This record gives sequence, structure tokens and C-alpha cells, in this order.
Amino acid sequence: VPTTQHAHLVRRLLDAGAVIMGKTNTPELALKGVTDPEAFGITRNPWNLAHTPGGSSGGSAAAVAAGIVPMAGANDGGGSIRIPAAFNGLFGLKPSRGRVPCGPQSGENWTGASVDHVVSRTVRDSAAMLDVLAGPAAGDPFSIPAPDKPWAELAQQTPARLRIGLFTRSPYGTEVQADCVEAVQEAGRLLEGLGHDVVEAMPQFDGPALARCYLALYFGEVSALMAKAKDLGASDRDFELDTRLLAMLGRSFPLPDYVRMRQQWNDFARAMGRFFGDCDLYLCPTVAQPPARIGELATPPAMRLASQLVLRARAGGLVHKIGMIDQLAMDNLARTPFTQLANLTGTPAMSVPLNWSADGLPVGVQFGAAHGREDLLLQLASQLEEASPWYSRYENLWAKGENQAVV
Repeated sequence: VPTTQHAHLVRRLLDAGAVIMGKTNTPELALKGVTDPEAFGITRNPWNLAHTPGGSSGGSAAAVAAGIVPMAGANDGGGSIRIPAAFNGLFGLKPSRGRVPCGPQSGENWTGASVDHVVSRTVRDSAAMLDVLAGPAAGDPFSIPAPDKPWAELAQQTPARLRIGLFTRSPYGTEVQADCVEAVQEAGRLLEGLGHDVVEAMPQFDGPALARCYLALYFGEVSALMAKAKDLGASDRDFELDTRLLAMLGRSFPLPDYVRMRQQWNDFARAMGRFFGDCDLYLCPTVAQPPARIGELATPPAMRLASQLVLRARAGGLVHKIGMIDQLAMDNLARTPFTQLANLTGTPAMSVPLNWSADGLPVGVQFGAAHGREDLLLQLASQLEEASPWYSRYENLWAKGENQAVV
């Protein structure tokens, strides 16, 4: 169904003179960390076409890395700006909750977990785009005080000496690949060389509880969005099998449990508040594993059959009762355990492309700040970009002519 109005974000882009070329590829309903929808096909990583660019903003990231556009729109409800930024060697900033309006059709996307911005090759471009996109719109649930200078100007200022807490352990207790750990440790050494204080420190919160809370949000949002699509004329056969299964799990999730888990977001926010009382920023891996190979994360035939049986039996409630949710959380979030914290707490975070693996794949590192402190992130990112430039890597990629990704 064609929309009758622009989103605030699109209107601000057009008013600023942006030329919008079209829509890039995303997984269905922007639900996955890989971009392989049945409707539009597979998007590939420009650095190695055998690998995924991540998701959900995988098409945007592939287009920017391949040199098609300087920046592309992206949104982040569980890492969907930062994950493809890390996989494609880009800069990706997830702003604070409420920084960029998502209306007029909603006040907060994913009850505040999701926020819009861009992926870009330079810090400068992301800062300039934040100047275009940030600021409340009429009817927004709340607003964040704007800085006293434009973001693009603030990003050019050298940051004061910062205390940065570094950690590499997954909050879910899952494996973190060696390249991802080394990238963080190398970034820590670079920061120390720039005069910052780097200490071993990690926000103290219940990791498995955060995973469960995130998955409850995930189920609920999918079921609500699918129901809305049906109100507009869609049917079950219009959705992929995995989407239908997620929606059923959302419909069968007890409402009191959902509300209780939504209230638990406060625990994570308070933990972040305590952490930022001692540190200015945190530094950790953006992702725990390198980009998966194309098809590696496809649902196995046996699991597809099991999903079909569960759907036919409408046995979503049974899945909840037998305790499969914890296992689903670990299976789905093991590759990306570091990004959901910023979404549930509404704090800003960024992935910075400081490292590449021995086989030529980008390895991003993540920094997070207290709510409303995008200025610290942009200033540090600009300092890192100057100290360890990455732009020549794109030029080398384009010179090889390997930018054949579907976007």
C-alpha cells in the first residue's frame, strides 16, 4: 500500500537537498543480521562476495562500501547500523533514543529500542547528517537538548582526556573470535598512545536477562507488524517461514511476562548509569564473529520442517513452556552479543573501522557513551580516523573492481 506522507526523516533529507536514489536491500521486516530476503535475493559483502554484509541495513552498507553512494540510511533496533558497519568497514553511529524522530506514524520504533541514522565512509559525513536529522518533531514523546554547536563542528574538536572502559567478554557468555578480541586490544593501545586512560571495565548487568528481554521485544514487534500488514491486505503466504514463526511466538507470549521484561530495561539503564559514573566511554567488539559466508546461517531443512509443524499445530505456547526461549536467544545473538545493550538502554554507540583481518575482512570496534553524549563519540571517532586512517582501503577495494555486491 503506497504511503500518503513522508516520514520526518525523509522530509528532512529532501529539505536539505539530498538526492535519494532508491531503496537498498534488507532482510524481511529488517529482522536479521544477514541480508538475504526471498523477495529480492542475496546481498553480498564488497570486501569478499562469498560473505554477507550483515543486516538489517546490509544493502545500505554494501552500497556505501562499494562506492555507489557516500552514505545511506540505516536504522538500529539491535545493532542494524553497527553490525553492517563492522562487516563492511564503515563508520556507523547509533544515536541516543529520541535524538532522531521516527514519526509521524509512530512516536518510538520498537518501544524506543530502534533509532534511525546512516552508515558512511567518514565520520564527517555521519556528523553532518546528524545535523540534518536530529531534533524533535511536533508530537514526539520527549526531546533531548541539542548541543550548542553543530555536530559537524563538534566532531572536529579534539576530545579531552577520556577514561575508557575496555572489555572483550561476551555479556551472554558466548564465544568471541580472536580477531574481534585483538581489534579491541589494538584500539586500546592506540587510545593510550593518544593520551586517553584505558582500563579493564565492563557495565555490570545480567547478560542472559538482557538477551531474554531483547528477544521478547523481537517476538512482540514481529507479531504486531505482521498483524498490521494483514490489516492492509497481506496474508500469511506473503511472509517467509521464519517471520511467521517469530510472529506466532509473539502472539503466544504472555502479556504480563512481556510487560515485566519491558520494565526490566530499567535495570540495564541503571547499570549503565553506574558505569558512566566512573568511565566516559566503553570499548568492546562490535560483533563476536566475522561475517558469515553466504548461506551459512540459512535455516537447516530439519529446522524448517520443525517450524512448519509448530505453525500448523499453533504450538507457540508450548515452545515458551518448555524453556526453548533461552536457547533461541543464545542461538540468535551469539554472533552479535555486544550491540543490544545500547538499544535497550537508549544510549548512543558507534562502530569504528580500525581493523581488517588477515583475509581482508573488516573488523569493527564499538564505543558507547552515556545518553545524549554523541559529541564524545564523534570527537573520538574523528581523532581515531586521523590517527589510523581507513579511507585508502576503500580506494584499494574499488581499484580491484570487486564491488559487484547486490544492494
